[in-house]
Amino acid sequence: MDLEYARTILRAEAAAILSLLDRVDDNFPRAVGLLLECRGRIVVMGMGKTGIVGRKISATLSSTGAPSLFLHPAEAYHGDLGRVVREDVVLVLSNSGETDEIVRLLPLLRRIGARIVAMTGNARSTLGRNCDVLLDLGQIPEACPLGLAPTASTTALLALGDALALCVLKERGFNQEQYAFFHPGGDLGRKLLKVRELMRTGEKNPVVGEEEPVQRVLLAITGARAGAVSVVGRDGRLAGIFTDGDLRRHVEDRPDLLHVPVRTVMTRTPVTIGPERLASEAVLLLKERRIDELPVVDDAGRPVGMLDVQDLLGVGLV
Repeated sequence: MDLEYARTILRAEAAAILSLLDRVDDNFPRAVGLLLECRGRIVVMGMGKTGIVGRKISATLSSTGAPSLFLHPAEAYHGDLGRVVREDVVLVLSNSGETDEIVRLLPLLRRIGARIVAMTGNARSTLGRNCDVLLDLGQIPEACPLGLAPTASTTALLALGDALALCVLKERGFNQEQYAFFHPGGDLGRKLLKVRELMRTGEKNPVVGEEEPVQRVLLAITGARAGAVSVVGRDGRLAGIFTDGDLRRHVEDRPDLLHVPVRTVMTRTPVTIGPERLASEAVLLLKERRIDELPVVDDAGRPVGMLDVQDLLGVGLV
């Protein structure tokens, strides 16, 4: 195994990406502008290995708030061109700019009225001369020892596509909450969940006054099928929390436990969290403090929910 040759391939592909730095010109913000203004969808096209790169670029656009679909050029020529409408922007990838399946679609795309952004290594090609915005990669030597298999050129296309998609993301002001909406499943979505999306509210979040006897507090906990209750003072702000752990700690030393005010046996100044905090932060608090329940309070210190470790288990955060 020739490790040095493997490093040579990596250097060639890295050089292909670095060569784009001097080629990012005024056309790049024009392309970003077209994608931002697109009232339809961003339709990505490419053949072969370039098409595989196009699918990834389309997926990145869609997952970051820019509706996109990949359209196979050959399928488009046999009926699927009906997916393209005037309001779309078509992002066309072709290193040579002369791919037959691409070239024969250009006049049809013009008739539809969709705008065309081209990513090609040949500015003088048919594609380069028949687009609205040209992103020119220049001639990129392939890393393949035969100089044939798409390698460095597709790496460069992917990098430029990522730059385009992420600049659109930045200009749109796409934020973490929006990102989480498009990634509801898997680790990414879970990490961006907010506390308010998981906390227990309403009947599932019992709240009692600090003068309530423990007996009534236990009834409230049982009725809500909860493991704890938030205790508030006369001002409605959180004064403490009463959990099944508090019950176990006092059941032997307080024969009159069921009749005493809950303020005498509750846990004062409990650890709390705000509803807009990330659920992943709540996981850390629960682990660090070795607790199972976390009262959720608003800016005024009033309880608005309760986060139980079981709620976090349910979405795979614990």
